[in-house]
Formats: sequence, structure tokens, C-alpha cells
Amino acid sequence: MDYFKKKILHLWYNLLNNSKNMDLAQFTGFLIFLTIFTMGFWLMIFVITFVIPYWLWGNFVEKRQLKKEAKLAAAKE
Repeated sequence: MDYFKKKILHLWYNLLNNSKNMDLAQFTGFLIFLTIFTMGFWLMIFVITFVIPYWLWGNFVEKRQLKKEAKLAAAKE
């Protein structure tokens, strides 16, 4: 187990100390990617938690209303 701890620490050390700075174009691209990814994530959360339930509930209410109207029309005949 001690070997794996040393190996992990060595990998982290190399990762942190051998990293090079990004130039402006890479950094700008990274920021654009993060912006688009974040907007997509929150849009997905909004659609899942609000739009789809609203759509399903509206569909349910409309079908219930149509059945009620059909029942009333059948009773009048």
C-alpha cells in the first residue's frame, strides 16, 4: 500500500509542478467552453424540473377536460 501512496503523491507532484501556463487563446477558449457548458447544464436542469412537468400537467388537465366535455355531450344526447 505504501508503494501506491508514493506513486499517487509523485503523480500529483508532477501534475502540479510541470503544468505550463495557457496562452490567451487557450484561456479564452477554455472560458467560452465553461460558459457554454454551464449554460447548457442549467438549461437542462430548468427543462427537467419545470418545462417537462408543466407540459405533462397541462396535457393531463387538457385530456381530463376533453373527457369531461365528451361525457357532458353524451349525456345531452
